[in-house]
Amino acid sequence: MGMIEQTISLERMEEAVNLFGSFDENIRVMEQELQVSVVNRDAELKIMGEAENVLLAARTVEGLMSLSARGEPISEQNIRYLIELVRAGQEQKISELAKDVICVTARGKPVKAKTLGQKKYMEAIRGNTVTMCVGPAGTGKTYLAVAAAVSAFRDKQVNRIILTRPAVEAGEKLGFLPGDLQNKVDPYLRPLYDGLFEMLGTDSYHKYLERGNIEVVPLAYMRGRTLDDSFIILDEAQNTSREQMKMFLTRLGFGSKMVITGDVTQIDLPPDRISGLKDAMRVLRDVEGVAQCRLEESDIVRHVLVQRIVQAYEAYENRKGQGKNVSGGNPEGGQKMRAGREIHPKR
Repeated sequence: MGMIEQTISLERMEEAVNLFGSFDENIRVMEQELQVSVVNRDAELKIMGEAENVLLAARTVEGLMSLSARGEPISEQNIRYLIELVRAGQEQKISELAKDVICVTARGKPVKAKTLGQKKYMEAIRGNTVTMCVGPAGTGKTYLAVAAAVSAFRDKQVNRIILTRPAVEAGEKLGFLPGDLQNKVDPYLRPLYDGLFEMLGTDSYHKYLERGNIEVVPLAYMRGRTLDDSFIILDEAQNTSREQMKMFLTRLGFGSKMVITGDVTQIDLPPDRISGLKDAMRVLRDVEGVAQCRLEESDIVRHVLVQRIVQAYEAYENRKGQGKNVSGGNPEGGQKMRAGREIHPKR
């Protein structure tokens, strides 16, 4: 197929401004990814390059225009994701993106699913009592779960939000942290607070905390309780033991929902301990009312660099895994690498 040129007319110039972003960087991303050149002149876009690439670029622009027409801000991340959809022949699904507002933050910003994976995750939470979601850092697992919890709370579907995570973190022991227990636990729970602050605003957050409508507690506090009418999120669940996970799951009471999130590539347990999350995903695979979601690299909605970093670590792992017999039995060989904590703080 030779070189071709295709023209797309932009009816309204403000649409073009949204599409091109500042200094046309959005167009640069498209030119780079699809190896085409794009010129914007007289409310028209001219796309030039290899025929196949030009068709992909034209479809990407159509998709961007449909998002833009709905008032979605266009970012580098949107563009890369749309290009992936177009390449996979799934551009008809673009109309499903960023459709439903899950929750509105305290500042009035709508929180929406930005990828098809995130959309499935939100549908799973809506349609099931227990939802387990695994995926790499930056896919919005925790953030979207908190948004869903706040939304259910505002709709009076539940009267309590409980957020919890196990207190094992990259090699630190709680004993080394200063202060009383609440202070010791706070650093672990920080990412959960951040989401709640954003959704509710500081004042409402403190009001609900005092009334007991919101609890942010370490997993150990859950023993012996039954939780009715609550939306319960267990975060960093890859670091639970089997026993902890079973204990947590059996806390479920009437009128409650549970969301369990984790990243099975970042397990901070001793090598001989089985992750409660991995175990539960096997055990509960066919249980009615329990949904399982897997978010992938393509669902990463943070800085594009996060995606590259996740990919680089994965590629390195695979090479290390293959090379372990050759290089004289590197004891680290088969172990999943546990780095990545410092690179992208969890949302």
